[in-house]
Amino acid sequence: MARTASETLITIIGGSGFVGRHLVQALARRGYRMRVAVRRPDLAGYVQPLGTPGQIMPVQANVRYPDSLAAVCDGASVVINLTGVLYSAGAQSFDGIHVFGAEASAKAARAAGARQFFQMSALGADPGSASEYARSKAEGEARARANFPGAIIIRPSIVFGPEDDFFNRFAAMARFSPALPLIGGGMTKFQPVYCGDVAEGFARLVDAGVASGTTFEFGGPEILTFKEVLEFILATVERKRLLIPMPWPIAKMKASVLGLLPKPLLTMDQVELLKNDNVVSDEARREGRTLEGLGIVPRTIESVVPSYLYRYRRAGQFTAPGKLA
Repeated sequence: MARTASETLITIIGGSGFVGRHLVQALARRGYRMRVAVRRPDLAGYVQPLGTPGQIMPVQANVRYPDSLAAVCDGASVVINLTGVLYSAGAQSFDGIHVFGAEASAKAARAAGARQFFQMSALGADPGSASEYARSKAEGEARARANFPGAIIIRPSIVFGPEDDFFNRFAAMARFSPALPLIGGGMTKFQPVYCGDVAEGFARLVDAGVASGTTFEFGGPEILTFKEVLEFILATVERKRLLIPMPWPIAKMKASVLGLLPKPLLTMDQVELLKNDNVVSDEARREGRTLEGLGIVPRTIESVVPSYLYRYRRAGQFTAPGKLA
């Protein structure tokens, strides 16, 4: 006899992060019960109001400590691993989080008898990439599948939303800098995807209840170059700034310095990552392994991003229309 949503327990590892909080909300609307596994549950109380009392519980776990994962996965029907880092820093390394973390999470899900395991990866994951980020994501996918046959891989493009680290970062730079860099000439292509659409994609696959072993690629409705994205950001925040092409060698030199900051603005690995387009493959579209294939109409950046980037305008929401700063 199939379990109802309220009888189904889902463990979301890294569920208090950017994508996680939207996924928690999408699953809560469906009535699922959740354990949100995080390193600091005392700082994740904000996820509980996303559901009804007792429906969502933050619990302590760390992907670098398998025993903690075994505890939070015990009794779960579905396990979702969302953990990831944009740069290596001490114990929070690409290998420790993307590779070992994916393997440990898949092992814990299998030992718990979960019927589904999801591993969030990224478009561009490639074992032969010059980027350590892309290589570690690919290795994490392989480890997940080796330890949980039928593991479902989700590869999103750049994810946007109120708490994103992409549109917000460049909008913040535009407040103070007279120019923005077009790394590599600004021709790298992206397919920005809304965090709420990514969450809905996960939720529909959870509803299906199938451990298909499929790799899904999530992208938005538009393919834009890096230059076009920056032009959109500047138009949205109503600021006139120069866009200066930065050749790859110069970008690497800049990254060698900026990468030393406590929270790096740009790393050499990110420069390598920008050398390849970040878009959904033709094969994934043909096979329906996309948001559209799941019956989701992805939202455009125009329909969402202005609702949170307005705060970077000269006078916020009170800035007069058409007045460039």
